[in-house]
Amino acid sequence: MSRLREALARGEFVVTGEVAPPRGTDMSGMRGAVETLGPHCHALNVTDNQGATLHLSSLAASRVVLDMGVEPIFQQTCRDRNRLALQSDLLAAHTLGLRNFLAVTGDDPRGGDHPEAKGVFDLDSTQLLEIARGMNEGRDMHGRELTGATDFYLGAAVFPEAEPWDVQLDRALRKVESGAEFFQTQAVFDMDKFARAAEDLRPSGVKLIAGILLLKSPRVIKFINERLAGLMVPEHISARIEAAEDPLAESIALATEQVRELRDLAHGVHIMPLGVDEAVPRILEGAGL
Repeated sequence: MSRLREALARGEFVVTGEVAPPRGTDMSGMRGAVETLGPHCHALNVTDNQGATLHLSSLAASRVVLDMGVEPIFQQTCRDRNRLALQSDLLAAHTLGLRNFLAVTGDDPRGGDHPEAKGVFDLDSTQLLEIARGMNEGRDMHGRELTGATDFYLGAAVFPEAEPWDVQLDRALRKVESGAEFFQTQAVFDMDKFARAAEDLRPSGVKLIAGILLLKSPRVIKFINERLAGLMVPEHISARIEAAEDPLAESIALATEQVRELRDLAHGVHIMPLGVDEAVPRILEGAGL
């Protein structure tokens, strides 16, 4: 049973974090991140070749997180696998004891460290959610009975600040219809737009976990604005970080303010610390969590 699901069902304001599998087999860095973040989070996302760059698989790394006593959120992209491999890995994930699942379509490999790689994209994240829901009900994507069903708490991504919002809302609702029970959002900068998204999604019953991105330096902001499609740091926030005597301290203060505001709007927060894991306890304490 997913402890994340249970916490949200009880009405707890949840906190999720994020760890990246290593670019190799040395797990010490990831283990350190889990040890730092785990005591403060209900669950930890384990990314799947994030940014279309090579890392240890989310499947293996998620099991390591589980063995450390922390609940993982197994992440799977459609970019690298066809429908056979996606279904096979879902069965493997359940067999390995993983109970939280986040379906994402995935970044274009041309923007990663293997730009010559061929993206598969046999399915998109909405179709993958339909498959995962079917497996929870004991069947594969063609309706054939499985010898043993899965039991995943199904999640997906949503972009509250995307415009036009009506288009994004339609996509989000289709994900809910396909099985999504919780959303983790892209980084939130505009609280009014997040409130709009929360209000529009409330009738669906889906749980909304708001993304908090630690903008630890002007360099990070420049990378986001130039390299991450669909995400732009607003000018007033960029100026605040760039003008700060200590940009990291200012980014922690900003994240703390964001978490505090979101406590009345969201079901939880998903903090992406970009390697500054030790900042997460400070953010949560400052926000009254």
